[in-house]
Amino acid sequence: GRLNADNARFLLLAVLIVLYMLCGAAVFSAIELPTEREAKERWEERLENFTRRHNLSRTELRLFLREYEEASVAGIRVDDIRPRWDFTGAFYFVGTVVSTIGFGMTTPATVGGKIFLIFYGLIGCAGTILFFNLFLERLITVIAFVMKSCHERQLRRKGVLPHNGRRGSGTSEVDSLAGWKPSVYYVMLILCVASLIISCCASAMYTPIEGWSYFDSLYFCFVAFSTIGFGDLVSSQNIKYESQGLYRFGNFVFILMGVCCIYSLFNVISIIIKQSINWILKKLDCKCCHRCQRKLLRSRRNVVMPGNVRSRRNISIETDIVNESDTDGRRLSGEMISMKDFLASNKVSLAIMQKQLSETANGYPRQMTSNSKQNGFSGGIGALAIMNNRLIETSVDR
Repeated sequence: GRLNADNARFLLLAVLIVLYMLCGAAVFSAIELPTEREAKERWEERLENFTRRHNLSRTELRLFLREYEEASVAGIRVDDIRPRWDFTGAFYFVGTVVSTIGFGMTTPATVGGKIFLIFYGLIGCAGTILFFNLFLERLITVIAFVMKSCHERQLRRKGVLPHNGRRGSGTSEVDSLAGWKPSVYYVMLILCVASLIISCCASAMYTPIEGWSYFDSLYFCFVAFSTIGFGDLVSSQNIKYESQGLYRFGNFVFILMGVCCIYSLFNVISIIIKQSINWILKKLDCKCCHRCQRKLLRSRRNVVMPGNVRSRRNISIETDIVNESDTDGRRLSGEMISMKDFLASNKVSLAIMQKQLSETANGYPRQMTSNSKQNGFSGGIGALAIMNNRLIETSVDR
């Protein structure tokens, strides 16, 4: 039933996700592994040259570099950057927490900060996800309102609706939009266009201010807006910018709008994935049902059938009816059948009926003659007996 369908959908989605991850791992490994090996070889060569030039032990140098890595995690960099935990830095941090971006360039180092982050993130992330869902609902309502308004404008131009018609208010207006919900593909197209426009505009801002290439800016926009948040590129981390206040405000607005659009786009794409999974399961279920019906049809070939040659018929998967004989198939399809085929396919039941009619008419059980034994239901009374005797005469004459 319903539970089995949900389980099948869950298992199929899990298998598809695993296959998707395996394919992604293979592609990224093939693309990035050679570059990683080259970078490691260059680093080992530089490290060897540095230790030889300055007469240092490689062990001492590695210990020093490991200490710098720990300092880097705490927010210390070689270049001058703004303080991580002043108010503006902390506000940027909580923004990455509640939006689930989590760049990783700023993390709490104290036990109290880590404990507070657990409870703060639990409520903040839940509230922000609710905000994103409500944003998607409002977006769909706006699209429906625009679609309805455009349709009404076209009707007014044609003179079907009066130009001074008043709109309903409150609940009636919301109910009137129920039939104007846009298609999921239409919403996906709008969100894709909106996300692309926001990313292009944000990249045009990041490129000159942060000093990134335009492609790196687009890459940062996707990583940030999709809440993946690798942290290899993070905006607004320098101490000073030109028009610093305006830039930080624009950075906040772009990230907020981008996260809303991309998160909503993910929700819409998940609906399309679910529809695709349902379609795959339906196709698999139809094939299984078709095979089962064929097996059942083959197993029923030993029942009493007309003597003529049966023709194979395609079984429709739209119905649950299994044609047990060619006579039944022709009856369901509306074709004419001969009386001989009808009598032959119902031989047993007609024989019992003829026997009961004969006993009822004569008041005693009839003795079956050799002809009766041979035919099975000859020697009866009524129209069926007359037709049966006529068929026997015809077969004898032949």
